[in-house]
Amino acid sequence: MANTKSAIKRIRSSERKRRINQVHRSRARTYVKNTRRLIASGELQDAEVMAQRALSALDRAAQKGIIHRNNAARRKSRLLRALNQAKQETA
Repeated sequence: MANTKSAIKRIRSSERKRRINQVHRSRARTYVKNTRRLIASGELQDAEVMAQRALSALDRAAQKGIIHRNNAARRKSRLLRALNQAKQETA
């Protein structure tokens, strides 16, 4: 357990930030997961809509510093690559 006042305050502020960051990180993960599920089931129209939400959530998380911007870019790239590949396979 922390002994100094500054360490105790840091624990409190870190917990607050963790809870806020958890919301954005979870939202991004959920949208990515739902997009991948829609791609796998072949519902590409719905997958496109969900992909836009996922991209937005990843950008927002990166902008807030919750995930690194390169991490967000990599996830977006992989997601769109999977979506485009599924579109080509159906065409």
